[in-house]
Amino acid sequence: MVLCGCFSGLNSEDELTKQIEDSSAQKLSAVGRAAYDALKFKHAWHHHKMWNVTTGKTIGSLHQTPSASVFKSSADPKDAHGDWFPDKMKEIMIKTTTWCDLMSLGPPDGIFLTKIKEALATICGTAKSSEKPIIIRMMFGNIVGMPTNCDKVLKELTADLPPDNNIQLWVGAWRKGASWNHAKMIAVDGRYLHTGGHNLWDSHYLKNNPVHDLSIELEGRVTHDGHLFANEQWQYIQSKQSGCAGQCAEKIPDGIPLIWQNRVTVSEYPIGKATEFPPKYFASEAPRYEIPDGSVPIITMGRQGALIYKKPADDAFLAMIGAAKHVIRMSLQDLGPVCIPNTKFALPGLKWPKPVLNALAKAIYLRGVDVEIVVSNPNSIPGGLSMTEANYGNGWTCVDVASEIVKRIKKMFPGAPNEKLRKMVNENLRICFIRHAKSSTYADGKTIGNHSKFFIIDDIASYTGSQNLYMCDLAEWGVLIDDATETKKMLKDFWNPLWAASYTAEDCDVDAVMDGMNIDRDGEDVNAFTLDGRKKLQEAAKMNGGGGAHSTTYTIEGEE
Repeated sequence: MVLCGCFSGLNSEDELTKQIEDSSAQKLSAVGRAAYDALKFKHAWHHHKMWNVTTGKTIGSLHQTPSASVFKSSADPKDAHGDWFPDKMKEIMIKTTTWCDLMSLGPPDGIFLTKIKEALATICGTAKSSEKPIIIRMMFGNIVGMPTNCDKVLKELTADLPPDNNIQLWVGAWRKGASWNHAKMIAVDGRYLHTGGHNLWDSHYLKNNPVHDLSIELEGRVTHDGHLFANEQWQYIQSKQSGCAGQCAEKIPDGIPLIWQNRVTVSEYPIGKATEFPPKYFASEAPRYEIPDGSVPIITMGRQGALIYKKPADDAFLAMIGAAKHVIRMSLQDLGPVCIPNTKFALPGLKWPKPVLNALAKAIYLRGVDVEIVVSNPNSIPGGLSMTEANYGNGWTCVDVASEIVKRIKKMFPGAPNEKLRKMVNENLRICFIRHAKSSTYADGKTIGNHSKFFIIDDIASYTGSQNLYMCDLAEWGVLIDDATETKKMLKDFWNPLWAASYTAEDCDVDAVMDGMNIDRDGEDVNAFTLDGRKKLQEAAKMNGGGGAHSTTYTIEGEE
């Protein structure tokens, strides 16, 4: 990004937008250009903080757990099927020579914890020859009811490190109302990057009945954007923790129904040497290197949940869908909001994502775009966990999803004849549950879950990241890989095996779709200004927060 002139004296975002000239954007496809235009004209103030046009080289294939081989097999994944994945994270972390950022929903456990500890020990060895301490920042979410205990996490991570080492490590976590970090990322030295949908939980990915997930490894300038995205959350923690109001709010137990409650926590290592808050990352902190051969155009896009009102990634998604001319392919956990357990009633205050549904509806009705979506089987639970510890698939069927999309067509185009809508459901809209060799269950009868957040537009550009498309106002980050060759590789390695194993027309019967158009699937409206409303929203946030409750590095509600 080349910035012409100086930001001082600019009085509006329109003025700033006019000052931005991006040479990298000249190589973008029509899909990438649509996303870039939306970001440039709507979110100029957040450039280099939540979005950017850059380059990077994809390393190998998409990181899939379990591997794509399961799509052709009726047998369950073998023991230790996913142990390579946390080892890959370690492999990226040990490249650190100056700076490492790690972000996830919750702290690591099991093999993930073991490999991250091993990575820290290796980094300590590297730091012996470093003039300045190596900086490591780890950011997690403070989920309602089970906030991260940063002291416990830090103690576990550093228990086996050699004394008098030359690293400085911070563990932080935050929540603002019903919003917290959900981004998943490892960024090293402004050069090595890992990002996608994977959390750091052993029993979700590495044991029996694993949930499907997807991440990507990159090298190049794209990594700077990951570090800069992390800066914003650390800045929020520092601003709240430093202030009197922030320190007081942090002490309020999670059981108190205050939907605006802020909870920020941070712990530093080593005590007495590291400052209370970590330094801010600047690109000048990273070693210089040549742009890797094989680099392709990439747009990084994120959102900071309730921390910042504007949501760049949301608008970029809509622009990408709006640019589709031929086909949209999506692998998602769900499109509908989280349901009350064992029902098909959305949690209070949660709605279906009307902007996304509208964009898909227009693509189908106005441009004849094919839409293919693979979602999780409802209420899939991996690794022998309970529903409160893990629950992938919000409770909706493929028919529900299709009905909501067709409902938006009818809403925007009231004169659309039912015959045409039925034809489009049959010919343009294909939605199915994730399967292995056409089976939606593992050997023990438990359903197969999907946690990936991945979509391809016109087979020329793809998104891989942490952001679900259903309603959930969390902090997210991901990458648009804008290259037809790389996209074809993703189709071959991931999408084609997934679709061949999963798709059956039986999941989306046209009669059931049309009959379901009159059903109201939104959660009840909630007044956040009443005590009862705040209680309902806080309970919804807790159930919308994700798994990990089995970890010992969370604080039980009311302990703090």
